[in-house]
Amino acid sequence: MSDYSVKTSIFIWGWTLSLFLLFSYLICIGFGLLAPEQAHMHEAWAPLLPGFEWLTLSGFLAGALGSFLYGWYIALIAVPLFRYFQKRFSR
Repeated sequence: MSDYSVKTSIFIWGWTLSLFLLFSYLICIGFGLLAPEQAHMHEAWAPLLPGFEWLTLSGFLAGALGSFLYGWYIALIAVPLFRYFQKRFSR
């Protein structure tokens, strides 16, 4: 990660994590539509994604947006922390 600037690293990790979480969300929604009621994952998503409601358009969009934004949140916090500890302990 040291070959890139902090801004570039945040950009790369932001997109990577955001798309990973969005795809994971979409897979879980798809699984919930195909699986029996006992195997649904929407009860796990609901507390983590404000505005998420199962099988409503607004709930689906809120969950997708929330999943995407969590990736950027993680990148904005984790990349600078990683850089800090990498510099501190590489001496």
